Amino acid sequence: MEDDAPVIYGLEFQARALTPQTAETDAIRFLVGTQSLRYDNQIHIIDFDDENNIINKNVLLHQVGEIWHISASPADKGVLATCYNKTSDSKVMTCAAVWRMPKELESGAHESPDDSSSNTQTLELLCHLDNTAHGNMACVMWEPMGDGKKIISLADNNILLWDLQESSAKAVLSSSAALEGKGQLKFTSGRWSPHHNCTQIATANDTTVRGWDTRSMRQIYCIENAHGQLVRDLDFNPNKQYYLASCGDDCKVKFWDTRNVTEPVKTLEEHSHWVWNVRYNHSHDQLILTGSSDSRVILSNMVSISSEPFGHMVDDDELSDQEEQHQEEKIKEPLQDSVITTYEEHEDSVYAVEWSSADPWLFASLSYDGRLVINRVPRALKYHILL
Repeated sequence: MEDDAPVIYGLEFQARALTPQTAETDAIRFLVGTQSLRYDNQIHIIDFDDENNIINKNVLLHQVGEIWHISASPADKGVLATCYNKTSDSKVMTCAAVWRMPKELESGAHESPDDSSSNTQTLELLCHLDNTAHGNMACVMWEPMGDGKKIISLADNNILLWDLQESSAKAVLSSSAALEGKGQLKFTSGRWSPHHNCTQIATANDTTVRGWDTRSMRQIYCIENAHGQLVRDLDFNPNKQYYLASCGDDCKVKFWDTRNVTEPVKTLEEHSHWVWNVRYNHSHDQLILTGSSDSRVILSNMVSISSEPFGHMVDDDELSDQEEQHQEEKIKEPLQDSVITTYEEHEDSVYAVEWSSADPWLFASLSYDGRLVINRVPRALKYHILL
């Protein structure tokens, strides 16, 4: 029984880090990292049971510090990376490390309904991404199509490309690049493009978005003043290789064609406060999720700049003459962009939105008060896209 009602899960701690378990394509699974100053931090493994509409969880201890960013390996279900705060010599540093979860938790098998007295297990540290020379880590990105051995981290004004060796127990810095310019330049976020054989990444620093070639570590494009204020997040269209979305503190979401960066292709202005996150749906690139400090999650249908701007192409053989004529009329007319739904289940800033890796119609959102909400694309729209 499919139901469009949201499913809500509350963590005891504040949280801002969320990732789908990218290598898991069967079970619906998300990882959430907590951000508590007073207690040991945790990673909650959230398994969503689609048939019964319930959430099962396992909790792993992350004892090294509060989690600012989390990302899962695209190749190994048990491996993830976190960026976390660590205090040493009364200075706070943001560090990054690669971890493995216990074997029995990798596949999302739950023998019994969740029992809060169950033992909390600990993550196994595989390696640190040593950033002592480079500054504070903003985020970690895995090579999207790779074997889980290549990682890029952004530390202050440095891009660091790492090779994970010896079953990820060692990270070797293979190349790096630095942002040059006046003042204290710092990256806020980045995204690795799934196109061009995974040789490009995009980064955000201040109000600028830049593209880089990972082979030469040189800049390939630069969008100055992409937003009026700080750029918070980026995402590549999975089906159109030059299309990139950005969002920021000017409350806007912008869509760019990186071959011509003078103007955005489209701009969305639906949020009333900072936009923290933008995510393309992996299967249907017209579906765009955004999360904001206005406590709202917005699902938009950006069909005019999607890979199917005129709807699904239908085989001519399947149509009668009358239908064919109707179809032709329909195809000439590009479909209209629109906001599909605004989700209001959060009462605090929404710091993260993510699509499930296993179910293209399902997504999670996380607000700072530790509320995780799982929602579905409205059924009517789903069938409209599919049929």
